[in-house]
Amino acid sequence: MITAQAVLYTQHGEPKDVLFTQSFEIDDDNLAPNEVIVKTLGSPVNPSDINQIQGVYPSKPAKTTGFGTTEPAAPCGNEGLFEVIKVGSNVLSLEAGDWVIPSHVNFGTWRTHALGNDDDFIKLPNPAQSKANGKPNGLTINQGATISVNPLTAYLMLTHYVKLTPGKDWFIQNGGTSAVGKYASQIGKLLNFNSISVIRDRPNLDEVVASLKELGATQVITEDQNNSREFGPTIKEWIKQSGGEAKLALNCVGGKSSTGIARKLNNNGLMLTYGGMSFQPVTIPTSLYIFKNFTSAGFWVTELLKNNKELKTLTLNQIIAWYEEGKLTDAKSIETLYDGTKPLHELYQDGVANSKDGKQLITY
Repeated sequence: MITAQAVLYTQHGEPKDVLFTQSFEIDDDNLAPNEVIVKTLGSPVNPSDINQIQGVYPSKPAKTTGFGTTEPAAPCGNEGLFEVIKVGSNVLSLEAGDWVIPSHVNFGTWRTHALGNDDDFIKLPNPAQSKANGKPNGLTINQGATISVNPLTAYLMLTHYVKLTPGKDWFIQNGGTSAVGKYASQIGKLLNFNSISVIRDRPNLDEVVASLKELGATQVITEDQNNSREFGPTIKEWIKQSGGEAKLALNCVGGKSSTGIARKLNNNGLMLTYGGMSFQPVTIPTSLYIFKNFTSAGFWVTELLKNNKELKTLTLNQIIAWYEEGKLTDAKSIETLYDGTKPLHELYQDGVANSKDGKQLITY
């Protein structure tokens, strides 16, 4: 019998007020044929996790008494990396020691162990398997635990909607220093797409511009330049020299920033909005719709992949290959080890409180 712990909530509210740790038992001696027991290696704190707890996120985990609570409670966490420790007699695709991630959202990853069926998980190569396959690098816990959202979001936005011609066409994005922005710059370079990253002005601007260009951004501009009509001809000249077009914009800011990147697109351009960090509405001039046949759409990786395990697996395989080849750099997390000295939910509450300092990852 395994005594496991999970972070739960019975009522929506602020994480500091509603989270608690619940102990529950997993009978590892009486597995059903298709069941799998996993232990957690790491799980991050994402903005969507916080919003789910607050009750303001569209996708929410179901509440259950399956963890042994008297009142129905929901598990927290969507991303996480697990190691298989035991499988049922009919499970052929997984074995003890394999690394896996949840195949669906709302699995509940803020926990020490989990019991599921084999189709609840997608296998990732563990470092020993990568080495055995001749790969120069194995996945780190941070790469595995954070692979499902940011790198997949960047890759799918760049490849799933618009056909960009390698070596010629451009995409432009705001939030260039965000995790998704950095992944998009890197993936754009790997796919030979030209890119413009828009970032806020700052004291160490030259240093940040250099670091983003080293990651893969073709050009980096400030929000002032993004909103400047005088700077527009410079951008047009960059695009003209490549012989391509600016076909795609990636918006995670909203407000004036989204208007600026939309204006940079050529005719028939598409802007995908996947966030709204400024809390300002996306405002698009009517003329772009009429005279440039501009299209604005939303992107939510959860919805896109919800019923498409094949697309998720194909995308994961590409990201994994780049990680193993050392071609893709992950966004580093601030890691905190769970050693049992504090209740598990307090580590995640601390992670929520410290999330403005960078992505928080609880490791086990």
